[in-house]
Amino acid sequence: MLESIQTWLGLPNHMYVSISLISLITMFFAIILSYSIKLVLVNFAKKRQKKNYAFIFNAIRLPITVSIILIGLHQALGLMPTPTSLDTLLPKIFKSIDLIIWGQFFFRSVRFSLKSISQNAQDGQLIRPQTLPLFENISAVVIILIFTYLLFITWQIDMSAWLASAGIIGIAVGFAAKDTIANLLSGVFILADSPYKIGDYIVIDSGERGMVTHIGLRSTRILTRDDLEINVPNAIIANGKIINESSGRHIKSRTRVQVSVAYDVDIDHVKNILMDVAKNETQICTDPEPRIRFRRFGASGLELELLVWIDDPEIRGRVIDSLNTQIYKRFAIEHIEIPYSKHDLYIKSLPKKD
Repeated sequence: MLESIQTWLGLPNHMYVSISLISLITMFFAIILSYSIKLVLVNFAKKRQKKNYAFIFNAIRLPITVSIILIGLHQALGLMPTPTSLDTLLPKIFKSIDLIIWGQFFFRSVRFSLKSISQNAQDGQLIRPQTLPLFENISAVVIILIFTYLLFITWQIDMSAWLASAGIIGIAVGFAAKDTIANLLSGVFILADSPYKIGDYIVIDSGERGMVTHIGLRSTRILTRDDLEINVPNAIIANGKIINESSGRHIKSRTRVQVSVAYDVDIDHVKNILMDVAKNETQICTDPEPRIRFRRFGASGLELELLVWIDDPEIRGRVIDSLNTQIYKRFAIEHIEIPYSKHDLYIKSLPKKD
């Protein structure tokens, strides 16, 4: 075919002419194909607002161009008289360059796709902004290992010893960092399952309560009402019970105020006072309405409970303080006794005086 092209162009059948012709044809074909991808596929993807496809089509132009040029160089240099060692070495060099370029393409494409998926993540989706660094690192390691393996095959390097060493090192690292690995895996599951999110008020199994300020792959940070930040390993949270006070059907939550009164009071009057105190409290919700429940006959008095709803778990302490204060003042005005523990001392006899 090359000879027919030379004859058609009226060029002499010379080695250097053939090499130049192959190089020119290769370069021309590579440039035409690259610009065709840009003008057709990339523009089509942009018009369809397919950012992922537009990025991939634009990124693949370089590896395709390099592959075509390397094929042309290999064919052109094959026409030159070269030593046998060079004939064996050049294809390996060209394949290595090609693998590196294609590896770079896959690396960029995977990272772009992961970032795009995380930006459009829905609730419960595994890939999200918080887990993005983990998946980027995993994908980078996988791509590097695959293309390193292909490079070793290209240069005919035996990988048995390398794989055996990597297996031993992996086992040693796994035992040494088992707690860290457990925290990382728990962090992935927490981010995927979403039992809580940043800004939620949670109570963990050990009793700490606070607002979630950071959800990392290794740990979760909670800011308590004492303005102290607690750093809790994810493995502890994942294996324990979590109460999310900001979750449910809505962010509203119910707060309970327990009240005890003497047995000789008018219980209906007490209920009316408690309801009046609740209705005058501006920090609680009007829907649902406050409720009063007579819970039990206690050892020292009648035990009632005032149930109110609040808009934000953060104000629970302030609401309980305000309600308790108002209830105490109203009971004092209405002369309603709040029972407390009393101890009576009976002296059976006194010692006789000498």
